[in-house]
Amino acid sequence: MGPVAAKSDPGQQLVGADSTAEPPTPAPRATQASDYGRRGQGYIFGAFRPATGEALPQDYLGRTSKTWVDFLGHVEGWVPAEIERLYAIVDNLHVHRATDVWLFCLQHPRWEFVFQPKYAAYLNRIEPWGKTLRSLALKGRRFETWPEVVKAVEEATGYWNNHRYPYLWGRRRRQRPRRKSGIAALPKGA
Repeated sequence: MGPVAAKSDPGQQLVGADSTAEPPTPAPRATQASDYGRRGQGYIFGAFRPATGEALPQDYLGRTSKTWVDFLGHVEGWVPAEIERLYAIVDNLHVHRATDVWLFCLQHPRWEFVFQPKYAAYLNRIEPWGKTLRSLALKGRRFETWPEVVKAVEEATGYWNNHRYPYLWGRRRRQRPRRKSGIAALPKGA
């Protein structure tokens, strides 16, 4: 064990025998510095087909009319040509009403923009899917850079598209089967 074992034993001492010693102070509370630093910023635009449940996210570093029109071009290529009418449900952000967007609509006549009322995000069918995306890609994780966030969103969307199901608007899945009406029901074995 080396020279550490050669130390002499201090022996037994009475507790509190030294009246000049200060009473021990409690240890300070453990703290952790808060980290509010941003390591990159961007926006995820999304398109969603409620009938099939298929989703298309696209990442951008800014939310400008140029990026919005570029995203609409991605959606135009994503949606099959046999679909005659495309409805884009959007909020009242100024980017959605820009001149470039109206020029896009003139070039692509199958598009129609539906502007939802203020404080009515529940009318937009992509909102529930956005909640699912946050749960699959972002919940409980910490990202150091924006590309890590983009990768997590792409992986979560790939998983979602492989296991997708149609979104039925206004219906909730019931946890328990409905009870039959009546005062008393016969046992299932009868």
